[in-house]
Amino acid sequence: MAKLTPFVEYLLELLATIPAVTAKKMFGGYGLFRDGLMFGLVADDTLYLKVDEQNRALFAERRLEPFVYVKDGKPMPMSYHQAPGEALDNPDDMVEWADIAYGAAVRAAAAKPKRTRKGV
Repeated sequence: MAKLTPFVEYLLELLATIPAVTAKKMFGGYGLFRDGLMFGLVADDTLYLKVDEQNRALFAERRLEPFVYVKDGKPMPMSYHQAPGEALDNPDDMVEWADIAYGAAVRAAAAKPKRTRKGV
């Protein structure tokens, strides 16, 4: 397993009361996973949490910015928004926000069509 950054290790400590939260290195950053679903994204030592229509207002009212990457010179916003600062200072707040983001990940997974294997 790739060595985690101190920031990612700190996030995992904050989330220690949630069973089976893991971090995986990907795309120059890290993904935070719970039960195989990505609910968090870490880029440049900033945590972004999964957002959907049901929880977007919580992030918008705090003016938490979306994660945006540039592809072919165009900004590409993703369905992850910056975590609130208070969540980074308090395990109870972090767990609450992680649960909100995980809920969005569960809803997104449920909305995806099931894959079928050809020839089976």
